Amino acid sequence: MKKAIPVNTPLLSGNELKYLTECIETGWISSEGPFIRRFEEQFAAYTDREHGIAVSNGSAALDIAVKALGIGAGDEVIMPAFTIISPAQSVVTAGAKPVLVDCEADTWNMDVQQIEAKITGRTKAVLVVHIYGLPVDMDPVLELCRKYSLLLIEDAAEMHGQMYKGRKCGSFGDISIFSFYPNKLITTGEGGMIVCNDEQLAERCKKLRNLAFEPKGRRFVHEEIGWNYRMTNLQAAVGLAQLEKIDDHLQRKIEIGKRYRDLLQNLTGFQLPAAKTDFAENCYWVFALVAETEQLQEETVRKLTENQIGTRPFFWCMHEQPVFQKMGLFQGESYPNAEKIARNGFYLPSGLGLANEEIEYVAQILLEK
Repeated sequence: MKKAIPVNTPLLSGNELKYLTECIETGWISSEGPFIRRFEEQFAAYTDREHGIAVSNGSAALDIAVKALGIGAGDEVIMPAFTIISPAQSVVTAGAKPVLVDCEADTWNMDVQQIEAKITGRTKAVLVVHIYGLPVDMDPVLELCRKYSLLLIEDAAEMHGQMYKGRKCGSFGDISIFSFYPNKLITTGEGGMIVCNDEQLAERCKKLRNLAFEPKGRRFVHEEIGWNYRMTNLQAAVGLAQLEKIDDHLQRKIEIGKRYRDLLQNLTGFQLPAAKTDFAENCYWVFALVAETEQLQEETVRKLTENQIGTRPFFWCMHEQPVFQKMGLFQGESYPNAEKIARNGFYLPSGLGLANEEIEYVAQILLEK
């Protein structure tokens, strides 16, 4: 195969062009426009929530969620050591302190059995992040939040359509967030969504995404700081078209994952993603591998790159992020499982536009000795 295989190829096979054309023909292209409300309402309904608040990206959703819940200076938020930087960044920039737990070696999600030991009188919330295709074990988390009266923030950025014991991911948190980056099952190019059931909290989020404009009184007079984190009508139009295809997208992700598993079942030296847990089946947001050694990871990524096959490394651990170390956070802390997979893990081309023959070629290159 001569052409390059990117790590992600989005699939835009529905009403995207039709809805975008409507935006352009009507002139509704900014954050004021009918597709935004439609997308918010339909996405909230899809995730079994009462309210949806569309924003500019998933990180913006986290910033708003943290502030809307009143988390700030002196508060602690328990979260995974292994995740993208966005959740920890939102906690830190709010003035609160992230408190880390290690991940599980098999699912790569946070080890919920470690949470209770990290709870102190300053703990305000638990922030869970569903990773790569399998959800966090939510029942123990919910029990701890009830027991200690903690808020729950659910980062379901990668989990559109995924289920935990028959419930949609994104339906568990006091506030939950999604991302619509191009590698997600629903994309708007850039974009995100906050979902919740509390009307007052939803209105607070809407205010914060819009520069904290006051609902009454003179315009451009502000009582607090917010952000311009609005989604455009153009993005929402794409998102609505994508949402219409979500069941097909989810099924295709599962097909990609299973095809990789079948082809790579005899691959030695690597941990393949867990196919399922007691509470969920993998939706394979990405198909990831963890090499036995860091050297094997580097050699394999180099080999794939030489054959024009795109890869991405795993997230880097929060306690090893230079920016947080410079701030004096996480000194002397170690999380062995997170450290291993961060160094040895990478994922293969997994986008919705990936063709079966491309999957077979990737597997062929990996299996070559």
